[in-house]
Amino acid sequence: MVDEKYPLREIELKDYALLQSYYELRRPETADSNLMDLFMWKEQYPTKYFLTEKGLIWVAKGQDGQYYTTVPCCKKEDLQECFLETKKFFNDVLKKKLQMYLVDQEALECLNLPKDEYVVVPDRTYADYVYDAEKLRQFSGKKYHGKKNHRNAFIRMYEGRYRFAFLNKQHENEIMEFLEEWKKGKEDTKEYELIDAEITGIKYLLKHEEVFDYKIGGVYLDEKLQGITIGNYCETEDMVYIPVEKANANVRGLYPYLCSEFLKQAFPTAGKVNREDDMGLEGLRKSKLSYHPIYLVEKYTVIQK
Repeated sequence: MVDEKYPLREIELKDYALLQSYYELRRPETADSNLMDLFMWKEQYPTKYFLTEKGLIWVAKGQDGQYYTTVPCCKKEDLQECFLETKKFFNDVLKKKLQMYLVDQEALECLNLPKDEYVVVPDRTYADYVYDAEKLRQFSGKKYHGKKNHRNAFIRMYEGRYRFAFLNKQHENEIMEFLEEWKKGKEDTKEYELIDAEITGIKYLLKHEEVFDYKIGGVYLDEKLQGITIGNYCETEDMVYIPVEKANANVRGLYPYLCSEFLKQAFPTAGKVNREDDMGLEGLRKSKLSYHPIYLVEKYTVIQK
């Protein structure tokens, strides 16, 4: 697919600063606006892009062979112009109808799409969960009574046997061994289908840890790694993004301990936490709701008629 007006570019690490400059043009508080996620999942969701005078426009091809895009990276006031440029590329170059996923509420309102030309479908599957960071650090208040009890039970039960630590590329073998163990318990779920791609993404982050501004926290029990979480901070939004959190579900209280301790140690003053979507999985949705989000970042699919 070659077009002189729209030269497509691969996602490459050498362009990290360039890509980040476009991501900063508008911050919709979505996990999809976290550049680290783009690199982490670039093998699973191959995506290219082209640049215009006003922004960056995505072009992706799914495993089903269908082309799609997501919201352009541009200033809020340039969304309509970049959207029309995206539509033109799909219609004139690809000869396809436009399909745009993960469209946030602000973008949808700015675009004000005519109903006779587009179908707009809410997609609860990919809504992000945003939490009060201090509530998760302390589990304070009646709503968090259960979480605090589980966390405290873990602390009492394993006193002297557990420790929290920050991890890096030197711990890769331990991290991979833990993830392979975690994978065994997910064989009948959608999470199992994605874990290999996620492992590939985590390996990529570790390999290039000097580029990505993130922190990895781990919990050891009897000196064996039993849980990890990865997070990075966006100062503009005062938001911590958590793309990875995995722990041994058979250890009571380990998940809430990992959640609160990581925020205390890594991001002690952050105001909010985005713990991403639930992938439409009932168990994951129940878990994310149990931490009491202060709001959901809704997303939509836009399809050209």
